[in-house]
This record gives sequence, structure tokens and C-alpha cells, in this order.
Amino acid sequence: QVKLVESGGGLVQAGDSLRLSCAASGRAASTDTMGWFRRAPGKEREFVAGISWNTAITYYADSVKGRFTISRDNAKNTVYLQMNSLNPEDTAVYYCAGGPYGSTRYSREYTYWGQGTQVTVSS
Repeated sequence: QVKLVESGGGLVQAGDSLRLSCAASGRAASTDTMGWFRRAPGKEREFVAGISWNTAITYYADSVKGRFTISRDNAKNTVYLQMNSLNPEDTAVYYCAGGPYGSTRYSREYTYWGQGTQVTVSS
């Protein structure tokens, strides 16, 4: 059974921090690359950050670089997204995704998806 489960979303104020978690199980846990995407109201889904399970190489969207940090715990099959200095433009549903080696910032490259967790940042 393939499963990605996100947690950690919530309502915060501008300037606050949140840490999202994504627990992978089943075949999703065997993917090489994990990514975080988000979809804000009325907007397209966009890439946020990605990391390789094996190499720990990370990459970020320019809009979050320097504020967000993606990391992974291989023993727990869990990926994290530490979000600092949040602003209202970060309000969105955040999705965790798993893909094969070489997956980058395009959602079509990812095979497995979680159900999403809502992040709301008030001004």
C-alpha cells in the first residue's frame, strides 16, 4: 500500500514558524526523491522544495529559499519542511510527493501524493 501522510499544518501569524512532516510507507517509501508542493486559493500548484532520500541533495523554489528547509529522516521514512518567517503569501494547502530518481520541480514527475495539509498565515 502506497501512502504519504502530511501533518503539522495550522493557523499562524506572519513571522511565525511551522514544521510540516510527511510520513512515507509502502512503495512510497522506496522512491528516491521527495518533494513539497503547495496550492494557494485560485492558483496553480507550485513546487516548494525537494530532497533525495539517498544523497540528501536539496533544492528550493526562489520564493522560499532562505526561509524554508527540507530535510529527511531515513530511519523514520519521514520528510520535513521547516518553514520560518512565514508570510500571508505562504498560505496554501501543502502536499508531499514521492518520485523516482531525477524528479525535480515539476509535479508531473512525481508518482505518489499525500492528501495535503492546510497552512494559513494571518497578517
